[in-house]
Parts: sequence; structure tokens; C-alpha cells
Amino acid sequence: MEILFSVIPVLVFLVFLFLLDSFKLVFKGVLFASLSWGVLMATLLYLLNVSHPVFAPVAEELLKSVFVLYLIRRGKAGFIIDAAIYGFASGAGFALAENLFYLNAIPEASILTWIVRGFGTAFMHGGCTAIVAMLVVFGKSLDQKGLLFPILAFISVSIIHYTFNLFYINPVMQTLGIVVLLAALFILIFRYSEQRLHNWLEVEFSSEVAMLNMMNRGEMLSTRAGKYLDSLKTSFPPESILDLYCYIQLYLELSIKAKRNLMLRENDFPVVVEDDIDLKLAELKALKKRIGKVGEITLMPLLSMNYRDLWKLNLLK
Repeated sequence: MEILFSVIPVLVFLVFLFLLDSFKLVFKGVLFASLSWGVLMATLLYLLNVSHPVFAPVAEELLKSVFVLYLIRRGKAGFIIDAAIYGFASGAGFALAENLFYLNAIPEASILTWIVRGFGTAFMHGGCTAIVAMLVVFGKSLDQKGLLFPILAFISVSIIHYTFNLFYINPVMQTLGIVVLLAALFILIFRYSEQRLHNWLEVEFSSEVAMLNMMNRGEMLSTRAGKYLDSLKTSFPPESILDLYCYIQLYLELSIKAKRNLMLRENDFPVVVEDDIDLKLAELKALKKRIGKVGEITLMPLLSMNYRDLWKLNLLK
């Protein structure tokens, strides 16, 4: 019975979050990897015997968040929804391992202890790592490339973790409060994020389809985008202009296909996997290398070159 209360609740909540993801942004393999990372980090800290009341929360929050920050950095998590779920999974894995270690160390503890640890402590671990992920993604959505949001996130969750461990209020009430607050917070944030995702899809999809059609019909010069590209002839050699044009055309094609797959997922249809997609992604990468940073900056008025671009192209793999 003790093991059920200490392990099952946080896993059930993780499944609940997974089901909230109507766009199917979360990949099961990455979710399992996040969960495993949390277990691994809890085991590491257990072996190192880190138990200082101040340093332990900081170390735990830092190590739990490494994997989800890696996912965000690599473009594997592009929205608050998927980042939060991966973050919660990492924290949940940490809590599962920690609770099992405690169960082995103090088997005589009361059932109330395991209810508090299974609901309160475990949810706190998952929630804190999810908060880090959400704040970092939010910072990236504002094109903040520095460390401001990661630092604010770590300070915030370290304070939350430290305060939670002090049990200023009744442990049962604290546990009930954290479960209710986390559930409400996730539902509200997920609904808001899904609405933003809908808006992003509608606006970008329409504009990208229109621009690609103009390029394919050879009518690009009649548009503002075409006139902007034509004005670059005085600043770039002909071969660079050709690379820029090819990059725009291929990027638009792949971006539209990625958004198509996203909409198919939302409606529970199988995504379209094309045989030549890897070749096209490799070609896009080669073109990006050829145009360089100067070329990327030059194309910013035409293409929304932010952190979501890498993420949405990963949907094609």
C-alpha cells in the first residue's frame, strides 16, 4: 500500500498532462527519456548524499532541469505545453526514485507520510521542473537569448522547493493545496498555449502558402518580399542571392509540411512521412550554412527566424 501512495499519484498526473496535449506535441520516447533522467539524477544525489537544507534544493532543481533545457536548446520542445510535460516527467522520475529510497530507509513510516510524499513532494518536484521549462520557453518566445529567464526560473523554484521543505503549514493541507494549484495552473496555461498555437498556425500557414505560391508562379517580384530580395543584389553576389532564394523556397515548403503534420496530429490523423524529407532537411541545413549568419539576419523581415523554427522542422523527422 505504501508503494502505491508514493509512486502512483504522480504518474497518474503525468498521464493527465499527456492527455491534455491535444496537438500531440509530446513524443512518448522523449517523455520516457525525461522520466528516466529524473530517476538517474535522484540516484546520483542519493549516492552523493546531498542533504544540506539550502544546497540540496538548488542541486536537485538544477539537475532535474538539465535534460528539458537540452530539449529546448535542441528544438525538441517548442511550446509551453510540451516543455512543461517533459519538465514534469523529469521531476516525476526524480520523485519516484527518491520515494523508493525513502521507503527502503524508513519502512516503518506511517501511511500518511507516504500520502504526503506521493502527492505533495512528488507533485512539487514535477511542478518545479515544469515551471523552469515554461519560463525558459516563455523567455524564448520573447526572443530573450540571455540567461535572464533561466536564472529567474532556478531562483524561483529553488525558493519554492526550500519553502515547501519547511512545512510552515499542516503537511496534509500543504499537499492538498499543491495538487489543486498545480492542476488548475496546468489547465489554464495549457488552454492559453493551445490558443496561441492555433493563432500561430492560422497566421503563418496562410502567409507561407501565399508566398510559396507566388514564388512557384514566378510572381515574387510583384510582392514586397520580392522587391526586398531584388534590392539585395547590390549587397550580395549573384550566387548568394540564388542561395537566399533557394533557402526561402525550401524553408517555406518544409514549414508548411510541418504545420500540416501538426494539424493532422491535432485531429488524430496519421502524419504524412515523405521519403525525401531527410534529403530536403539536409539541403536546408547546407543552404543555411552557405548563407551564414549575415544571410539569416537578412531574411528576418521575410521569415520568422525564432526558436520555434527548428522545433517545427523536427516534426518532419
